[in-house]
Amino acid sequence: MIEGRNESYASSNDPGGAPSGGVYEWFRRGMKLLEEGSPAAAAAILEHAAQAEPGSRSIREALARAQFNSRRYDEAAGSFRWIVDANPTEDYAYFGLGMALWRSGDIEAAQEPLAMAVAMRPLRHYVSALKQVRATLRARRA
Repeated sequence: MIEGRNESYASSNDPGGAPSGGVYEWFRRGMKLLEEGSPAAAAAILEHAAQAEPGSRSIREALARAQFNSRRYDEAAGSFRWIVDANPTEDYAYFGLGMALWRSGDIEAAQEPLAMAVAMRPLRHYVSALKQVRATLRARRA
C-alpha cells in the first residue's frame, strides 16, 4: 500500500533499476503518481510495468497518459498508436494519439485519429480538438 508522497516510489532492490514490487504494484503506484500530478515519475514506473507486461492495454494507456502529461508527446503518440493497433475500437486511444501528434507539431497527422475518435464517440472535447486542428490547417493553407 502506498503510504504517501514521501515514499520512495522508484526504490530498487536490484542492480537493473527496476522498482520494488510486482507489475500490479507498479501499475498502482504509477496511477497514484499520475493522479497526484507527478506524470514524469508515473511514466518512469509505468515503463517498467509495460516492459514486464507488454500486452497490457491498461498499463499502456496509463503510460501514454503519463508521457503526454510529461510533455513527451512523441513517446505518448507511440503508446497511443500501440493501443489503436491492438484494439481499433478504442476511441480514447485515437483521441490521445491525435492530441499527442498535435502537440508534437504534426498537425496534419493529428487530423485523422481525431476524426476517428469523433466518428466513434462524438464527445465535446473530441469534437473541439478536431475543430481546432482543422481550423489551424485551414489557416496555414490560406
